[in-house]
Amino acid sequence: MTKPPTRIQTRNRAAILSAGLDVFSQFGFRGATLDQIADAAGLSKPNLLYYFPSKESIHTALLERLLDTWLDPLKALDGTGDPVQEIIAYAQRKLTLSRDYPRESRLWANEILQGAPRIEDTLRTDLKTLVDEKAAIIKAWANDGKIADVDPHHLIFSIWAFTQHYADFDVQVRAVLGEKAPYDGASVFLDTLYAKLLQP
Repeated sequence: MTKPPTRIQTRNRAAILSAGLDVFSQFGFRGATLDQIADAAGLSKPNLLYYFPSKESIHTALLERLLDTWLDPLKALDGTGDPVQEIIAYAQRKLTLSRDYPRESRLWANEILQGAPRIEDTLRTDLKTLVDEKAAIIKAWANDGKIADVDPHHLIFSIWAFTQHYADFDVQVRAVLGEKAPYDGASVFLDTLYAKLLQP
């Protein structure tokens, strides 16, 4: 029987993952080094390697942990609910995710920009299956005249682009807006945009 990790082991593993998230979200997989992650975690490199044998193992652990968080907002879209409100609520959940998990958003974006070498299978299976399932619900709503006749896949892509922009391009957004709270304005604009777009 495997012994449960000690408090120190749990703390060190968490510190490594948090440091890895910082480093990978800033420099990408290729630009990140184990030395950078160890320094950010406050550990020696040999100590880090006790927990994770390679840079890739840290990166993979972060992506695996992120996947469910990333898919949950779309999973919650309810085919029995009010169509316009369900789609807007999904977009708002994605915006909240960008606000609360900006490092994770940039980690995901960096992986995709590099061709998704560590998650391509997941994109073609879990992600595609979920998106196709929810797109079919949206298409049925459109066919029934409950929302405008929009392409459901491109509608979902537009929500991704709109909401993730605020995390992935945070520096640019804040440079333009200055002291304004970007997510407050984004939330109001999102409601107005999709309410008008989806009006049957």
